Amino acid sequence: MSHSLRPINVVQNYLKYPEGSCLFAMGETRVLCTASINDDVPEHAQKSGKGWLTAEYSMLPRATTERSSRGKIASGGRTKEIQRLIGRSVRAVVDLPRIPQLGIILDCDVLQADGGTRTASVNGSFIALVKALRRWKKEHGLPAWPIQDYVAAVSVGLVDGKPVLDLDYEKDARADVDLNVVMTGAGHYVEVQGNAEHKPFTHAQLIDLLKLAQTGIKRIIQVQKKILGDVRA
Repeated sequence: MSHSLRPINVVQNYLKYPEGSCLFAMGETRVLCTASINDDVPEHAQKSGKGWLTAEYSMLPRATTERSSRGKIASGGRTKEIQRLIGRSVRAVVDLPRIPQLGIILDCDVLQADGGTRTASVNGSFIALVKALRRWKKEHGLPAWPIQDYVAAVSVGLVDGKPVLDLDYEKDARADVDLNVVMTGAGHYVEVQGNAEHKPFTHAQLIDLLKLAQTGIKRIIQVQKKILGDVRA
């Protein structure tokens, strides 16, 4: 069993103009995450008197070993799936009724992909979001602080029959089982995505993978805490 996370590096305030931004790296995977705040709230949120948060995800055409066309990346089902995952994950720790009339867009652009792009996007976009809300609170004020907890994500898998944490591309390509796990700082699950690539796996193996993911997520949240401090205030 491999308990090691790839090295994590975060460059805060990577861009000048967004309310919040960071360059989030896990190993050789690098994702530019930004959080933009405005008053563009969808009708369903306006009617219920709450703000809204959504996410967009994309990869640079040459983020991988071979170039992909921009149109193919944007229209792909995988892209839409990952966007929904990022949005659900971050919304899980945001009390949207506390920020009525505010719309937040998280943009996650993969500059370099070496496995775990969706989990890195969750981790980096949460940092960008907190920084954006703090800036907005300072410059415009907020009715109430909406962040309730940390949220982080990591991949785990069975490679050569052994549980492995934080898969890079080479390990992901060889994995018999691949899971993406999202959890809050309180240890509650937000999402578990996964499947058997080659052969079914047992309940005991699933439990081992979830325990390994929990270990990795705790370490990622420690990184977030070092950068952000207490996010509940």
